[in-house]
Amino acid sequence: MTTLVCCLDRDSTVTTATGVTPPVVGWEAVRSLVTDVGLADPEATTVNCLLEALRVTRDLNDAGTDAMVAVVSASPPGTTAPDRAVADQIDDLAADYDLTATVVVTGTTDDERLLPVIESRLQVDGVDRVVVRQARDIESTYYLLKQFLADEELRTTVLVPLGISLLLLPALLLWFSPAVALAGLAAVLGGAVLYKGLGIDEYVGRFPKVSRELLYSGQVSLVTYVTAAGLTIVGLVSGGIAVTPLPDSLAPIVAATFLHSSSPWLTGAAVTAATGRLLDRRIADEPLPTAMLSLPAGLLAIGVIARGFTGYLLTVEFVVGSVGLSPIQRLAVFVASGILVSLLGVTLATALATQPTDPVSE
Repeated sequence: MTTLVCCLDRDSTVTTATGVTPPVVGWEAVRSLVTDVGLADPEATTVNCLLEALRVTRDLNDAGTDAMVAVVSASPPGTTAPDRAVADQIDDLAADYDLTATVVVTGTTDDERLLPVIESRLQVDGVDRVVVRQARDIESTYYLLKQFLADEELRTTVLVPLGISLLLLPALLLWFSPAVALAGLAAVLGGAVLYKGLGIDEYVGRFPKVSRELLYSGQVSLVTYVTAAGLTIVGLVSGGIAVTPLPDSLAPIVAATFLHSSSPWLTGAAVTAATGRLLDRRIADEPLPTAMLSLPAGLLAIGVIARGFTGYLLTVEFVVGSVGLSPIQRLAVFVASGILVSLLGVTLATALATQPTDPVSE
């Protein structure tokens, strides 16, 4: 009567790493298998499972029990399910050897799913679950932390915002209530996550290079970009001043007031920047597609329509000549003007557009 020490390998690590056909039976065969699997994947849990199966077999033999070690493994991915493949191997072992019981050695929770298959064919005297000691010690945490600190990009992404937040927290608690301090801390961390997640750091990193190129190239867009930035600042300040007397107003009214006051400046900034880019391409004699030529007119049309809608919401006084217009009439005038500007821009862009020509093959 023989006791089988059965090492389970449901994820077919043994067959994939070594190419052997399971089951693998015998002390020498399994010991050789340890080397082959270890060389293929030194971090595999299966290596420890094989060594534990050999140890259990040795201890049983030393105690006077006739023990035999074997490894049953699922076949490589194919038509046979893993559980069915292991069941066939257990049936073959039971037919070839006079087996009375088995001690099952597993390395993962997935391997333990095969226990009902084993129990339906052999008496299971014990289950030995192999847990690598390092994985449950503080040592594993130490090595993970050491690996984390060795990654410079990961350090700057995680530790720098965390350190700044921890430094700001005492100052915020001294000057504000705990609720405000925690809100500020969350805002800092959220801003850092968005800064990295949206790739803003890449744009910021390229800004000095782009600025130098614009300065040394003498492009018109440098002047128009600076002008657009100034117009944007004026627009935002103008909108802020407009909403300052409205602290108790509803949020939609405040937003409409801000947009109504700042939209002319913001529209001017957008049109100026787009026009500068067009002039650069024109001076460099580059192709001017229709979409790029019509962009300033499209931006201007959007600004006009936005001004009309915000004026309608706020019922701003508007007089054409000596004729006063109602709010809906004013809105119609602005929308019609925006559409007209857009159509004129598209027409002019179509007439002026130049497309790159393909070289004529000789």
